[in-house]
Amino acid sequence: MTIKSDKWIRMMARERKMIEPFIDRNVGKGEAVSFGLSSYGYDLRVADEYKIFHNALNSVIDPKEISSDSFVDFQGEVCIIPPNSFALARSVEYFRIPENVLAICVGKSTYARCGIITNVTPLEPGWEGHVTLEISNTTPLPAKIYSNEGLCQILFLESDEACEVSYGHKQGKYQGQTGITLPKV
Repeated sequence: MTIKSDKWIRMMARERKMIEPFIDRNVGKGEAVSFGLSSYGYDLRVADEYKIFHNALNSVIDPKEISSDSFVDFQGEVCIIPPNSFALARSVEYFRIPENVLAICVGKSTYARCGIITNVTPLEPGWEGHVTLEISNTTPLPAKIYSNEGLCQILFLESDEACEVSYGHKQGKYQGQTGITLPKV
């Protein structure tokens, strides 16, 4: 597997709509948390809709049966995540991952240095949709997340061959997701 460059990412976004909308350069130095195309990745933006976790109604989180009552819906330019808590969000961009590519997500240093961790499972070959983002505030203080700015970086790893069964072929449960998607079994 090889990591793909800005040239490849740009070509795939333009010719195969791998990322929509696609920002052809890195934007935001000094004005915003950067987003868009970088040397060997793409800094995705977090949309302005969030599901902020709260524990007022539940004592246990069950991934097989999570209640939407465990979250408060919020929409706005800035989301405040409570101390030692988390929120779910989604990417502004819609991704279409090629059949011979695995994409992984890593956090951005601006947020990581503030104790904010973004977790995303790999974007599997053949998967498409808005990325559901888990944003953890590991600090004892409330944390700000800026909507429509960079939150994490997607790295694209290309294999020398396509897999036998892609996420698209097996019609995975998160295929084509739009909006914030809660866990499914």
